[in-house]
Amino acid sequence: MEPTAQPRRGAPLKGDVSARERILTTASQLFYREGIRAIGVDTVVEQSGVSKTSLYRLFDSKDALIAAFVSEQDRQYWAWWDSLEDRHGDNPGVLLDALLSGIAKRIMHPAYRGCPFLNLLTEFPAENHPGRMVALRNKVEMETRLGALFGRLGVADPGRAASQMALVINGAYVSGLMSRPTDLKGDLLDAAMKLLG
Repeated sequence: MEPTAQPRRGAPLKGDVSARERILTTASQLFYREGIRAIGVDTVVEQSGVSKTSLYRLFDSKDALIAAFVSEQDRQYWAWWDSLEDRHGDNPGVLLDALLSGIAKRIMHPAYRGCPFLNLLTEFPAENHPGRMVALRNKVEMETRLGALFGRLGVADPGRAASQMALVINGAYVSGLMSRPTDLKGDLLDAAMKLLG
């Protein structure tokens, strides 16, 4: 039986990722796959190969680590959205199609475990939780961006249409945990077309 490699502790070698990155990457994978409350700091320490002292020097509490996790998820989400806007911003109809197609693709991915923002909102109901505040801002920003997009598409009441489309998208995120619709992309696009009138 071959010995299993143990995570290396201490300062990273040149070219290695920093302790902060190792902790955040490990925590992100575990939090998303297993649930945030189910994963303790000791598990993150063990699997990241970083000492508990280092973790608490970088993140003064588990809540701070959770806030960093959801902030990174938020950053990645808007980087994805912005990249689609860069490619399709001159054609709002194509942009809407690309956004909804991308959302459907995420939901249909085999490793899909739900929307990380909705998951966090469910696990942490306290309004003042730092991670919850980031997750809520993400949902507000999504609705704001959808409103601007619907405005460019000439929708009579873009704010209301954006609110309804956000309900559809968030519903798709949740229902994707229960079943994989045969044509989720088509369902999302059909709902958007109905909202556009």
